[in-house]
Amino acid sequence: MKPLHTPKPAQIWVDADACPAVIRDILFRAAARTGTPVTLVANHSLSTPPLPHVRAIQVPGGPDAADDAIVERVAAGDLVVTQDIPLAARVLGAGAAAVGPRGEPFTSNIIKERLSVRGFMEESHGEGIATGGPPALHARDRQAFAAQLDRWLAAQPRPPL
Repeated sequence: MKPLHTPKPAQIWVDADACPAVIRDILFRAAARTGTPVTLVANHSLSTPPLPHVRAIQVPGGPDAADDAIVERVAAGDLVVTQDIPLAARVLGAGAAAVGPRGEPFTSNIIKERLSVRGFMEESHGEGIATGGPPALHARDRQAFAAQLDRWLAAQPRPPL
């Protein structure tokens, strides 16, 4: 007997404005391997490989336009790849999971901590103290991201054969 309602498969949303190319490549390989839909959202044109489960959405420029587009489309159970702490908080509130390109899953506690640090850094920057940006992405970061992605993919229900 066929179920009356087949749940929509979870998909991966990428805040692509600041997502490193090497992380996008890991996501493209995962989409090719598993058939999981991957959607890149950015305020600039993006090239994607010719894979049936990969697409890009270009949104108008403006503050948080890509974030807003992701929040409008994300569903409970989806995964969002982002470095943006406020976006991570918004998608967690929608029932989705969020992970950074270094493989760290965002939780409510981590988000609170990061927002506190961010506020301090913004204050320091406003006072003329050089705060710098995030460190370069290393091989261990790529491995951590790939491992976290694999854990999320393994937890997804498989469609019936």
